[in-house]
Amino acid sequence: MQVDKKRQVLEYVARKMFLLNACIAVISVAAITFFVFFKGLQPFFSGNAEGTYSLVEFLTGMEWRPNDDLSQALFGIFYMIAGSLLATIGAIIVGVPIGILTAVFIAEIAPKGVKRVIQPAVELLAGIPSVIYGVFGLGIIVPKIMQISPRAQGQSLLAVVIVLAIMILPTVITISESAINAVPRSYIEGSYGLGASKIQTIFKVVIPAAKSGILAGVVLGIGRAIGETMAVMLVAGNPIAGIPTSLWDPIRPLTTNIAMEMGYAFGIHQELLFSTGVVLFIFIIILNLILNRITAKAGEH
Repeated sequence: MQVDKKRQVLEYVARKMFLLNACIAVISVAAITFFVFFKGLQPFFSGNAEGTYSLVEFLTGMEWRPNDDLSQALFGIFYMIAGSLLATIGAIIVGVPIGILTAVFIAEIAPKGVKRVIQPAVELLAGIPSVIYGVFGLGIIVPKIMQISPRAQGQSLLAVVIVLAIMILPTVITISESAINAVPRSYIEGSYGLGASKIQTIFKVVIPAAKSGILAGVVLGIGRAIGETMAVMLVAGNPIAGIPTSLWDPIRPLTTNIAMEMGYAFGIHQELLFSTGVVLFIFIIILNLILNRITAKAGEH
């Protein structure tokens, strides 16, 4: 009887501990969201002591030129939004196919000796700090681009795409490989029994059966690409204006804009950097909702 009572007490304490940790996570997200939106929306309301800035000009402006005099300052982020979108899309186009095919190779094709080499290499790639990717891009990728670019500098959209594509590989490969390994062997054996080749089985059976997990890996990879800052800052060029019209053009993503200027900004300049964070926050939420919906539909099918 006493043992049962002790067990009930322990289970009660454990449940409360789990609840406490869950509450901490929810409260943290709510606090961050409230703070960012509170600071980021202030510049657009008349209650601001330093004056207001037009929300339309902020979202559609093509130039970012801070100035102590608000009448002469320009805080447009549309070209940053375009740069962030193009860089993310480019990283997906380059990195996702490479990541999925690498995962297929590790899970289904690679000999054990080769697998023992590739898997630790992928894990090591995941553990490298992002600034090291940026230094690698600045020291290797940017000079190579300068040799073929029609522009005088190699810091460009292309450099950002290559760096981000490399950075999302570990996430896509690891999660995709786990999803592929989770496919029941009976599916594969049934495909072989019907006369399909190994490659046909991989593309017609294995990948479709694992598509929910693969899409989850892609979603996480996209999240890393959108939110990356330090590596991108070193290779993007960060111009004060201009929508990129080619891979050779420099870009200024939303994340790097915040990181570059938050250390010395003050007043409405600082608040508009928080506003940039709000736009990035909303953008990521919308993208995650869309991708999660796609992933859920893939799982249903």
